[in-house]
Amino acid sequence: MKSVLRFLKKYTKESVLAPAFKLLEAGMDLLVPMVVAAIINTGVANADKGYVLRCFALLAFLAVLGVAFSFTAQWFAARASVGVATDIRQALFDHIQTFSYSELDVLGTDTLITRMTSDINQVQNGINLALRLVLRSPFIVFGAMVMAFFIDVKCALIFAVAIPVLSVVVFGIMLACMPLYAKAQKTLDGLLGVTRENMEGVRVIRAFCNEEREVQEFDEKNSALTKTNEFVGRISALMNPVTYLLINAATIILIRSGAIRVEMGDLRQGDVVALYNYMAQIIVELVKLASLIITLNKSMACAGRIGEVFAAESGMNYVANDAFMAGEDAGTALSFENVSFSYAGSGEETISGISFNAAKGQTIGVIGGTGCGKTTLINLIPRFYDVTGGSVKVDGIDVRDYPKGALTGKIGIVPQKAVLFEGTIRENMKWGNENATDSEIKHALETAQALEVVDSKEDGLESHVEPNGRNFSGGQKQRLCIARALVKEPEILILDDSSSALDFATDLKLRRAIHALSKKMTVFIVSQRTASVRNADRILVLDDGKLAGSGTHEELMKKCGVYREIYYSQFPDEASKEREE
Repeated sequence: MKSVLRFLKKYTKESVLAPAFKLLEAGMDLLVPMVVAAIINTGVANADKGYVLRCFALLAFLAVLGVAFSFTAQWFAARASVGVATDIRQALFDHIQTFSYSELDVLGTDTLITRMTSDINQVQNGINLALRLVLRSPFIVFGAMVMAFFIDVKCALIFAVAIPVLSVVVFGIMLACMPLYAKAQKTLDGLLGVTRENMEGVRVIRAFCNEEREVQEFDEKNSALTKTNEFVGRISALMNPVTYLLINAATIILIRSGAIRVEMGDLRQGDVVALYNYMAQIIVELVKLASLIITLNKSMACAGRIGEVFAAESGMNYVANDAFMAGEDAGTALSFENVSFSYAGSGEETISGISFNAAKGQTIGVIGGTGCGKTTLINLIPRFYDVTGGSVKVDGIDVRDYPKGALTGKIGIVPQKAVLFEGTIRENMKWGNENATDSEIKHALETAQALEVVDSKEDGLESHVEPNGRNFSGGQKQRLCIARALVKEPEILILDDSSSALDFATDLKLRRAIHALSKKMTVFIVSQRTASVRNADRILVLDDGKLAGSGTHEELMKKCGVYREIYYSQFPDEASKEREE
């Protein structure tokens, strides 16, 4: 909560002026019953039309002032609430960008999206209403009681008893609802997760005719959210009838007591009307306060959830730029020294005991069965995760000793899932190097076998890319992503199964073009195709998180059974020939 409220400091002036002008408006409202009482007691009783008209003019003046104060308060409250929401959203986004893959895995994309959108909107609404009504409603309630004491002490005692009882009811319901609203928002996270997964995997769902199952799962999540909201709604719904019951009971007692005192001559008729008006104001303000408390409950629950994200710190620490000492050029681009790694919450290691060296300019192939740890291995090179054992060194320096940005500046990576961003092809290419010239971009596109993709577009490099590159095929996206990495001219290029959507001929051309660049960079090719890694200077074979073999294709065919099994499964004709021989 504190991590969210700190953003109000920037809007201190608005946070003071908004409730101040709202209190001035409330002051105008509190004067109205006194003027009405004067009209009845003096103007009507004495048939003084001039006095009545002057009082009506005063009421009109109070109304105009009240409206002006109300608009001014609303302007300051809106300025503060919208500004705070904007700052929170920006700060939260910036904070999320500091997270390593580990924090993102734990928090989850769906939860972060909910907190960036729905939760911040709830906080904005809560701040807006709080600045306008948190002080106004109690001020009217207690102000009405004070004014009642000025009119008649005995009748005012009814106010003094009714208000504490109403406060107990209102705040009791508030305390009961707060944890339930937090639970409802958490349930919303789950519903959003199902929705997002369904939207992203809609083609697979339809291919397997599983629409009904997905609809059923959505219905279950939606029903759970509905039940949670209905339960908390029932408790919140008690507020209005209970407060109305209590306040109307107090009103009945007040009118009865006032009528008796008028009959006895201790109270004037206008004073009873004023007391009733004050009681009516209390009713209206308590209804407003009840709605405000419901909104504030939601806002505080959402603020707590946002605070949880701010409280989550990246587990990675970086050295300062001035403390970084570059190592000597020893000819070794990368080395793994007895590296082990396990994901957060996992009971066992994903990879363990991995050791190898990669010289500068070498092409390293990484192959193995599904789930053997290939992607995990290469994610440790740019330090997307920190190793849990051993060390990873780039240019002889532990990756944990690099300043922030220095390591990723050396590495170009093309992940398994090809991702393009909305904009133009040129803008996507400049993610690799914002100062790249058109000739450099076209050279990278040519190497990645993607130049024909650009040339086929009417606008060339200015061709529009839709979100996630949905106006390109899978193979086109992969080639454009490879080109984007090549524009960077990295020292280490990592291709994580990034040619899986390419045909064998295009894949071969791509590998040959990259091999021509390998003297300038160290290349890691992760693939399940032995054809893609066959000509690598060294091939790493992973099996169940361990290094099952390391060497050239010929060496591994002789001494590594895992590699041989993978190769023959893809080239069964050669397996048949060997058996015949």
